[in-house]
Amino acid sequence: MFSSYPHILALSALWSGLGLGIAAGAGAVLVIIKILGFRAVNQAKAEAEILLEKAQAEAETTKKQIELDFREELAKRREQTEAKANEVRHKLDQQERDLNKRQLDVDRKLDTLATKDKYLKEREQSLHDREHNVSAKEAELDDMLAKHRTRIEAAEAEQKQTLLRISSLNEEEAKKEALKALERECQHEAAQIIQRNLEKAEAESKDNALKITLQAIQRYASEHTQDTTVSAIAIPSDDMKGRVIGREGRNIRAFEQATGVDVIVDDTPGVVVVSCFDPVRRAIAAETLQKLIDDGRIHPTRIEEVAEQMRKEIGDRILKFGKDACIEADIQGLHPKISETMGRLYYRSSYGQNILRHSVETAFLCQVIADELGLDGELARRCGFLHDIGKALDHEQEGGHPAIGMEFARKYGEKEAVLNAIGGHHNDIPATTPYTAIVMAADAISGARPGARRETLERYVKRLEQLEQIATSIKGVKNAYAIQAGREVRVIVDPDSVDDANCTYIARDIAKRVSEEMTFPGEIKITVLREMRTVEYAR
Repeated sequence: MFSSYPHILALSALWSGLGLGIAAGAGAVLVIIKILGFRAVNQAKAEAEILLEKAQAEAETTKKQIELDFREELAKRREQTEAKANEVRHKLDQQERDLNKRQLDVDRKLDTLATKDKYLKEREQSLHDREHNVSAKEAELDDMLAKHRTRIEAAEAEQKQTLLRISSLNEEEAKKEALKALERECQHEAAQIIQRNLEKAEAESKDNALKITLQAIQRYASEHTQDTTVSAIAIPSDDMKGRVIGREGRNIRAFEQATGVDVIVDDTPGVVVVSCFDPVRRAIAAETLQKLIDDGRIHPTRIEEVAEQMRKEIGDRILKFGKDACIEADIQGLHPKISETMGRLYYRSSYGQNILRHSVETAFLCQVIADELGLDGELARRCGFLHDIGKALDHEQEGGHPAIGMEFARKYGEKEAVLNAIGGHHNDIPATTPYTAIVMAADAISGARPGARRETLERYVKRLEQLEQIATSIKGVKNAYAIQAGREVRVIVDPDSVDDANCTYIARDIAKRVSEEMTFPGEIKITVLREMRTVEYAR
């Protein structure tokens, strides 16, 4: 028991030392904890300060970013506002320019109206003055006529007494002589009045007529010369000419029977002539013969076959020519038969001028003239287009082409104005509408173009001789000369038997006879010259 006591003491000491160690350790731990807590607090404070500084920096950055965004937004809004303001300002400027332009237009129109008003007032005053002058001249003329009548009555009485006194004439014979003298005096004065009126009318109408004519020619300038129908066929050799004739002439007889033409084969080398009054049949025959020559097979059966084929081809061409001409001239509502008949004019020529092209040209010239005169241009164009349709039928019927064409157009329902233009464009019937005169003028313009028509030398010489004969057949005419290729006739009268006033009568008589007795393109100018020459010799 006592032996274990030291152990107990040792154990007590051990527990005491252990307790003291634990107490010391706890104190040390507390100290350490305090130190660590203090450090943690300081570290937390430092971190807090860092976070605070970081937060302040971020707040400052955010603030700057917000300010920057605000400024950018403000700048953007300012730009948008300025853009809208500029747009509004631009619109206002444009409106202001438009208003200024309208104001200028209004001012110009007002100036134009003022000018027109001034012009109308001047014209009105001019017309008033002219009316006053005309009234004064009428009164003067009435006074002159009254005085002249009184003078004539006095002269008649004096002449009657003188004749009865100094001659052996009885009263009846004296009356006849007095009437003859009076007739000569009145004729002289009437010629002077006619001449004055003609000069006045020419002075007022010449400029307008020339303006309208030149404008019509300039606005429609077509080709002047046209191709004519070919009637001479070239033969490559005499052997081919013999094949055309055939054995004992059977081929040529079959050809003439199939085509209805006359074939002239003479000694002229390399040529066979096709003759027929119908231009369409002549064209069919010419092309048939040309195709037979090119093919080389010439016998009656082949001739009939080719002739029938060419007849169909020419018929189709005629339809096409008529339709194309109607489209070109803008003619609507034509009966198909009329259109086909107009196509036949392609194979018809007058003095070398193709009639279909002449009809189209005349149609446009009629429209231009009608438009200038304030008439219906479409109706005038139709009248001009159809005016020569009778030339496609005059070889089948008796009579002139105006009458034939008028009856043909009436059959297919054309208007009265068109019928009158067709029938009266050569003065065969009286003109009942102004369109007839327009067609006459356009027809003359188209035919009178330089190079538009040509004629044979024989016909040309005969026309010049006829012009001179008509002029020299008038009483008082000494000589007459056709000049300007028959476009003018210079007439020289006897100055002893014809006075200046009677020259007007002579010119009118010659022009009237030329219009009635001759057929010619365009117009012919009649110039009458009266020259008095006195010759004396000093010896």
